[in-house]
Amino acid sequence: MNVRPLHDRIIVQRLEEGEQKIGGIIIPDSAKEKPQQGKVIAAGNGKSKDDGKRIPLDVKAGDKILFGKYSGQEIKLNGEEYLIMREDEVLAVIEGGEMKKKK
Repeated sequence: MNVRPLHDRIIVQRLEEGEQKIGGIIIPDSAKEKPQQGKVIAAGNGKSKDDGKRIPLDVKAGDKILFGKYSGQEIKLNGEEYLIMREDEVLAVIEGGEMKKKK
């Protein structure tokens, strides 16, 4: 199934983070915070201006992004969970190598 978001919306798949430990205690899945970074799966064609011209999106499919904790709407497609959000809710695009976590 192919899904194409409309206008300035994007579909994002959350990137899983490693297992969180605080002081040697393993946090159960129900208490973990959801990751705030993801991979853009699909992007719309852009926002329409009043004169009919389209403003293209800055993000494209395949980009790794950072977004806010409460951004987007959760949806399920083919049993997988995704987020659908407007481009305005994207905080940053991760460029280059993998992000390193502070210990």
